Amino acid sequence: MHSFGHRANAVATFAVTILAAMCFAASFSDNFNSATPTASVKILNINWFQKEANGNDEVSMTLNISADLSSLFTWNTKQVFVFVAAEYETAQNALNQVSLWDGIIPAKEHAKFLIHTTNKYRFIDQGSNLKGKDFNLTMHWHIMPKTGKMFADKIVMTGYRLPEQYR
Repeated sequence: MHSFGHRANAVATFAVTILAAMCFAASFSDNFNSATPTASVKILNINWFQKEANGNDEVSMTLNISADLSSLFTWNTKQVFVFVAAEYETAQNALNQVSLWDGIIPAKEHAKFLIHTTNKYRFIDQGSNLKGKDFNLTMHWHIMPKTGKMFADKIVMTGYRLPEQYR
């Protein structure tokens, strides 16, 4: 006959094997979700556009952020991290990204939102590269699952331009 230790080990091993199989199934099932999120970011006002004492350009904007990210949620989704970034090119860098706003969506019930806000983080460029600069606003999201790998995607909104003069 097997001892208590051998029996407990067999039960624990079986339980961990079943748990691993369930985690794999949950993670694998996310591949069949066809998400169709929508997002829109509008610049309502440029509050200020100035050159700082150290020579860097800084912009403050009032944004209207609306999104429906509910299709990102499955039964395996723990939360979704979402952020809006300004993206532009300079002579030194092909891609500059500045995060303007972010948030965590804990449940599907909160995934449809409309926010009227100023940029949460400072929009600063190291140098005087922002005058008359064309830029995109991009909504990025990272889906954090309960089990399995994290997914990330984005929606790019083009056609924004900063003023030619400081305000």
